[in-house]
Amino acid sequence: MDMDDVLADASQAIIDIFNELNHTQIEKSFFETTNFYEFVNSGKYQTYRHRLFEPGFFGNLEVIPDAQEVLKELSEKHEVFVVSSATEFPNSLKEKFDWMQRNFPFISWRNFALCGDKSIIKGDIMIDDHEKNLSKFEGRAILFEAAHNHHLKDYERVKTWKEIAEKFL
Repeated sequence: MDMDDVLADASQAIIDIFNELNHTQIEKSFFETTNFYEFVNSGKYQTYRHRLFEPGFFGNLEVIPDAQEVLKELSEKHEVFVVSSATEFPNSLKEKFDWMQRNFPFISWRNFALCGDKSIIKGDIMIDDHEKNLSKFEGRAILFEAAHNHHLKDYERVKTWKEIAEKFL
């Protein structure tokens, strides 16, 4: 399973930065009917992307509600790996590792993989927020709903960790 926007609320942190830079008050719910990427990249707003490269961004993300409890129970019943694309953002390598140790100490470092391209990942189930990772996965692909993926329709989708618990516990 993925880390950003599955375990860690990267979308909210990005929206907070976007609002700060553009003096707006947009909420996640706005993107239920508006394409996230089209909106933020429309040329009307200051971009947020440079802030993702700054120290502290990935280390300070909030945990998605219910993720800790459900993932703990899942890890007791199944072999769970957390896989995160980290090499794009060099500061995130250490920050993501530390974040996982702090928030999910029951996931062994052996079950946490930082990579650049998730097409190398094999398994039975992948829960991710990005189509680019799910489209190449050979097992059961589950899209975790995030601000940027409401427009995707061809995937099994979950909105919460409670839905994941219902499916797998």
